[in-house]
Amino acid sequence: MSITRRKALLLPAAFAASAMLPGLTPARARAQSGPLRIEITEGVIEPLPIALPDFVAENSGGQQYAAQLGRVISGNLVNTGLFREIPASAHVGRITSFDASVSYADWRAVNAQALVTGAVAASGGRMTVKFRLFDVFSGQQMGEGLQFGGPTDSWRRMAHKVSDAVYSRITGEGGYFDSRVVFVAETGPRDNRRKQLAIMDQDGANVQYLTDGNALVFAPRFSPDGGRILYTSYETGFPRIYVMELSSLRRQVLGDQPGTMTFAPRFAPNGQTVIYSLARGGTTDLYTLDLSSGRIVQLTNAPSIATAPSFSPDGGRVVFESDRSGTQQLYVMAAGGGEARRISNGPGRYGTPVWSPRGDLVAFTKSHQGRFHIGVMRTDGSGERLLTASFLDEGPSWAPNGRVIMFTRETAGGDPSLYSVDISGRNLRRIPTSTAASDPAWSPLLA
Repeated sequence: MSITRRKALLLPAAFAASAMLPGLTPARARAQSGPLRIEITEGVIEPLPIALPDFVAENSGGQQYAAQLGRVISGNLVNTGLFREIPASAHVGRITSFDASVSYADWRAVNAQALVTGAVAASGGRMTVKFRLFDVFSGQQMGEGLQFGGPTDSWRRMAHKVSDAVYSRITGEGGYFDSRVVFVAETGPRDNRRKQLAIMDQDGANVQYLTDGNALVFAPRFSPDGGRILYTSYETGFPRIYVMELSSLRRQVLGDQPGTMTFAPRFAPNGQTVIYSLARGGTTDLYTLDLSSGRIVQLTNAPSIATAPSFSPDGGRVVFESDRSGTQQLYVMAAGGGEARRISNGPGRYGTPVWSPRGDLVAFTKSHQGRFHIGVMRTDGSGERLLTASFLDEGPSWAPNGRVIMFTRETAGGDPSLYSVDISGRNLRRIPTSTAASDPAWSPLLA
């Protein structure tokens, strides 16, 4: 039976019966004598103090965005747990011109280690945002200044792009702020719950509903280019897989076969192949569908349940969950099928595995002694590490840089919410949503 308390209620009874990891320790700020860098490899130190004065408005059109840009950038960086913003009320220095030289002594006086300055101009429905990053103690600018342009209604995206650049320059890792999350928005009483697909920025802003809520939906997944979504719907009374084009919201059924139920879809890295589970005659196996030719290939053939497949980033392997050993465990096999090797070895049940974008780890849900956990392990099953524990944590999804995991948390008798946690196990935080929310899936970075 499925590992998840919530999902087990969604499927018909017939189906329900059928050494330390690298990079997993918290951040350490650099010594004042060295180059400014957060090394995400060693012990716990206070978050890096950073100053983010309001951006300079270079014309009248930019005035309404100057403070808003800084607030979004600050929120992104502080929410990582790696940065601490020095409040504007403590600032000694003032930034009145983007091109003026920086008085480093003013920022050293408030113990800022990094300083972000920026400017914005807007007219005719278009805007330009530029920024510079400084190492305060060495008195040097970090890299070249960058500039982003676009329509004024995309000002939040430009703030996310600045955040990504600052984060990357200081941590040496890829950013993840200019991305989106698709999830299931839940409203109404528990005995008549309305569930809609929704999409939002990774920080919870700009929510858009993708379905009308008249049919039960779950498990949305992004395509590698972020332009399409796979999901499962009970629109016909049985689970069926749909693919939706986000630009038009047009959708179609995939892999539909009479007398079967299809669910748990996910794209291959090439974006042209979909892997999914198909239940028929008391068994549940994994299949692939080529979207161009319509060719369907069966990958597993066993009197057990195989589901929740996820490709490795190179497309060469698949991790999935199965009860073939008598309990729910994780297995890895070649992308074309064949012999599967069990990788989960601890006590309890394992499910919903997802391969990291970096290719080095698998995230999973674990149930043991009445508690649910989000965890990670190496792809050979070694180095298992549990990051969370609660009444119900499930359904991990990776940030584009492979550093943060988003998941669903539900308390006893409460509504589900979205949470995120760093792969060190630090910085557990709730993601703001206006409704109950579940089944998050993180997009790749936006183009």
